[in-house]
Amino acid sequence: MSEQERMCERGNKTNHTSPYEQDYYWVYSTPVLDATCKERTFLPQKSRTLVALSSFPGAGNTWLRHLIELATGFYTGSYYFDGSLYNKGFKGEKDYWQSGRVICIKTHESGQREIEMFNSAILLMRNPYRSLIAEFNRKCAGHLGYASDVHWRSKEWSEFVDSYSTWWVSHALAWVRFAHRLLVVHFENLQKDLVPQLKTISAFLNISIPDERLLCTESNRDGLFKRSGSRSLTFDPFTPEMRARIDEYIHTVDKALRDRGISGLPQEYMPR
Repeated sequence: MSEQERMCERGNKTNHTSPYEQDYYWVYSTPVLDATCKERTFLPQKSRTLVALSSFPGAGNTWLRHLIELATGFYTGSYYFDGSLYNKGFKGEKDYWQSGRVICIKTHESGQREIEMFNSAILLMRNPYRSLIAEFNRKCAGHLGYASDVHWRSKEWSEFVDSYSTWWVSHALAWVRFAHRLLVVHFENLQKDLVPQLKTISAFLNISIPDERLLCTESNRDGLFKRSGSRSLTFDPFTPEMRARIDEYIHTVDKALRDRGISGLPQEYMPR
């Protein structure tokens, strides 16, 4: 609502696109990153503690790295190297993963030896149905693209679900079993409740985040790897057989989390 007429001049109609010209104005946010959380550095002192940021592919690892970097001001690293991520500003991508200069390290590994090399771990989980769709999109069309209907109806998709759904459950079970110190974060909770989730993550990382950085992170939450728009499939790509197997995996992971004394999977994951 207008508060001061001189601050809300109505003379230049080219700047006003609202159909409710007399009462409302659209406010646009530019894609330029807010300077409050733009600056990021490597850790000032090398850390002896290695923290994994583990996830199944398609769970949103890159997005959470973006959020952690904005909130803490420190680069995240990776067990791998992805040139496209480095070019988008993830400067810790090139650092050796055991350098001790990054706040946490991306990994999709799930072997006992690889897990036990880390002192602690953040396990990012996402509804397996959405993870599988997101990863298949990435494999077929890159970080920002979408698979075509031809891909979804192909043998490639059914083979992908067979192998990757098994990986989803084995990955989660391994980290729940072998991680020395574990924080489980759910992608869906980050979407719904970002700031409290970031506070929980920062406490786990033993990092204090000023409120202004949290607010800045909230206002720049999407980053550069969010697929534009939403492209809904016109059919269900999951067959009844696929769903029966994935639903069984969901129950298995839910039980493993509860057996370790961790809250189970969000209700929205559970088969209806």
